Amino acid sequence: MKALVKIGGTLIDSPESRRRLAGELAEAARGGVELVVVHGGGKQMTRFLAERGIESRFVNGLRVTTPETMDAVLKVLAGSVNQELVAAFIAAGAMAVGLTGIDAALVEAERMSGALGAVGRPVRANTALLDLLAAGGYVPVVACVAGDRAGNMYNVNADQMAAACAAAYRADRVVFLTDVAGVMRDGCVLPRLSAAECEALIGAGVATGGMHAKLTAAVGALRSGVSEIIIAPGAEPGISSRALAGEAVGTRLIPGDRNDA
Repeated sequence: MKALVKIGGTLIDSPESRRRLAGELAEAARGGVELVVVHGGGKQMTRFLAERGIESRFVNGLRVTTPETMDAVLKVLAGSVNQELVAAFIAAGAMAVGLTGIDAALVEAERMSGALGAVGRPVRANTALLDLLAAGGYVPVVACVAGDRAGNMYNVNADQMAAACAAAYRADRVVFLTDVAGVMRDGCVLPRLSAAECEALIGAGVATGGMHAKLTAAVGALRSGVSEIIIAPGAEPGISSRALAGEAVGTRLIPGDRNDA
């Protein structure tokens, strides 16, 4: 089975959580899953910038990326956060390889808007390198930085990076591990949503901030051929193994115009 797991930055901020998730996913890889991991690092980025007196600003869950912020993205997301996670996988017995979307033009992006600065929208993913590594028993660990053929570099939302990679990689299972129980409405987890229902939640203002960005990315992946995406509570021990096994955890997102699966 080919699987792509996106891990939110909050979940890998503490060494304990990082080790636990790496251990669970390393076990899945040893069990024969051809695993690709995409990670965020928004919490770490905000802290790094605040320590340097740089304010973090967001529009619909996307970080406005100035030249100073882009420099921090490379240092933090592609640097310390990525390598700490790779090291956790190595300690768990998985041969992890740290990458960004820039490597081998894995994910190509274009500037999303002038107002957001160097925030990129993925336009294509070239997953030959992921296929080669995963098939060889390695675990690619991808930071959410992308580029273009002119040498420009972009900060890419981790959910959008994961969605682009999942569609091109043709993953059988896609799991977004996050710091919430799933997609919530009126205090309750919604167990299943169609792409159209996701769009309705966004339009109604129910899904805001990070969840707005997450569902927007997920809808794009579902429209591009991904069969389902599980948004699962990554802080719960054993959740990654359960989600990869197909258990009903968190919120299951499916294609279609209505909740008919």
